[in-house]
Parts: sequence; C-alpha cells; structure tokens
Amino acid sequence: MNVDLFDFELPPEAIALRPAAPRDAARMLVLDGGTTRDTVVSDLPTLLRAGDCLVFNDTRVIPAQLEGTRGNARIGATLHKREGPHRWRAFIRNAKRLRDGDRIDFGNAVTAMACDRAQDGSFALDFASDEPVELLLERAGRMPLPPYIAAKRPTDARDAEDYQTMFAREAGAVAAPTAALHFTPELLAALGHAGIEHTTLTLHVGAGTFLPVKADDTDDHAMHAEWGRIDAATADRLNAVRRGGGRIVAVGTTSLRLIESAAQADGTIAPFEGDTAIFITPGYRFKGIDGLMTNFHLPRSTLFMLVSALMGLDRMQAAYAHAIENGYRFYSYGDASLLLPSAPGGR
Repeated sequence: MNVDLFDFELPPEAIALRPAAPRDAARMLVLDGGTTRDTVVSDLPTLLRAGDCLVFNDTRVIPAQLEGTRGNARIGATLHKREGPHRWRAFIRNAKRLRDGDRIDFGNAVTAMACDRAQDGSFALDFASDEPVELLLERAGRMPLPPYIAAKRPTDARDAEDYQTMFAREAGAVAAPTAALHFTPELLAALGHAGIEHTTLTLHVGAGTFLPVKADDTDDHAMHAEWGRIDAATADRLNAVRRGGGRIVAVGTTSLRLIESAAQADGTIAPFEGDTAIFITPGYRFKGIDGLMTNFHLPRSTLFMLVSALMGLDRMQAAYAHAIENGYRFYSYGDASLLLPSAPGGR
C-alpha cells in the first residue's frame, strides 16, 4: 500500500510532554464496532465485559541513552537490542566520526568498543566490564525519551518514574509500552471487581519503533526485530479466556504484535520465545486478539498502519481527525484509544 495513505496533519501542540495525573485520568476515545465515544481511562471497567482479559507488557525501560567521547569527538548512543551478555546494538549520533575498533568513553568508568557496523549505520557496542550492562547504564545512561518529546524538553528526574509502567519487571526495553502508562493500582482493582482479568507477557521494545517509514510502499519497508516471550502458562490462560467466551484485549501494540506472532491459524496462542519482526498492515487477518487499547500514533508510522488494519483505514483517519479537533493529546505521554472491532479475531 502507498504510505501516503497513512498520512495526516498533526498540530505540534497536540504532542503531550507530560502524562496525565493521575494516570487513569487520561481521556480515551472508544471505537466499539461502528460507535465512537469520548470517555476517560478510569471508565474502562464499564467498557469491557466480565471474562475479558487485558494483556500487559511487563518489560522495563533501561537508561539506554549514552553520551561519550572518542578522542575529541562527541558520540551519542541509543542502545536498542541486546546481542550478547556485554554487547548491545546501538544507533549512533555522529557516526561518521566512529570506526570499527574505536573505543568510546561514556564516563563513570563505562567504556565500550564499537564494532560490526551495519547497513543502517548502527554499531555493536562491546562494554568493557565484567559487571552486567544494566549496572553500567545505571551509572552512565539516561532514560531514552521518544525523539518527539526529547526535541522539546530535556529528560528530567520525573521521567524516571513517568516513563515506566506499573507492570515493569523484566529489564530490557529502550521505549515504554506506553498504553500501560495509564494504569494505576486503583484501576486494576476496579477491573478485577468487574470480573475483568489481566496477565502479562514480555516484549523488549527497541528504538526501531521510532524509525520513520522511508519507503513509498509498505511492501518495501523492513520492520525492526524485537525479542519477546509468552510462557506456556500465559498461553494456556489466554486460550482458556477464549474458550470461556471472553475477549483478549491487548494493552499496547507491543502486546498485540507478540500475541499475533504466537497465534496459530485457528486462533490458538502457542508459547513463544525469540525475535519477532511482524509488520501488520490493512488486509492482515487478526487471529489472537479481539481488541486493543493504545495511544495515538505518528502519521505514516507502522503503528498507525497497525490500528488501520484492525479498524479500517477510513475509520481510523476519521477517528484521528475527531481526536485532533477535540483536543486529545498524542503519542507516548498522551491520551488513549480503545479499539473493539465488529468481527473479533479468531472467531
């Protein structure tokens, strides 16, 4: 499909620079079959049914942005995918000043050797320490805010908490699964009281999620790979939800992409562990999920293509126009949408 079909005009002031407080006070646009409603996230227990199951991503964001020097050159690095115990693939700022074998000093006794430059300009960084890389990042790294926020303000102490979900447990992401940022213990308790279940999986979100689609046609776009895991107990639980007539509602596109990667042709969800580079565009048949809660995404992005595949391109263009006209806040710290298609997957 032509990528231009997924374009729209977004006023710069629509980009949220801080999350709502409390988190579940964020607005939420609900697309339920053919209906559209303006709600707030705290209404969620009344919008789902007893027996439904929300699926959260329990990945934890690491301080994956580093600033260092190679000789007199300043080098910026954003880690995006682990390749070994002490090796991470990284996008590099000022990469023209870096060669294979160069050593970068990130301060605080943290150094790494650049090697294995890839066609996309990224390098592998081999960290020179026996300490776990996560401990090195705690000393030298900072929280990797999305570029559309970082361009407008610096990262500060609030972001260390604001850009982490209440489910964050498995360290390894360089971007938050932002739909889950809207949840609070109080909201989770209200959902449980309403008979709505929840469970978790793990997908370590990479910085590739922010890469623009440069191709003119979706068929020519190379999707980034991310590592994820659905264990056997979680797969069994999700299959039991379906058998009992409940709906599987992914919280965030990361949860959705991993469930769909694990889903079989009949809608059964199998255990999964490994990389996924699934790219969902209109025409895709959803097998593992019945709905999606997600934030509002960038124009021409793979994530806007995904929601258009779920609800229809015309429907999503109209929904985003409604959101812009009515002052919804966009992107990682912005408001939410709940997408419930008329024909659930796998049924």
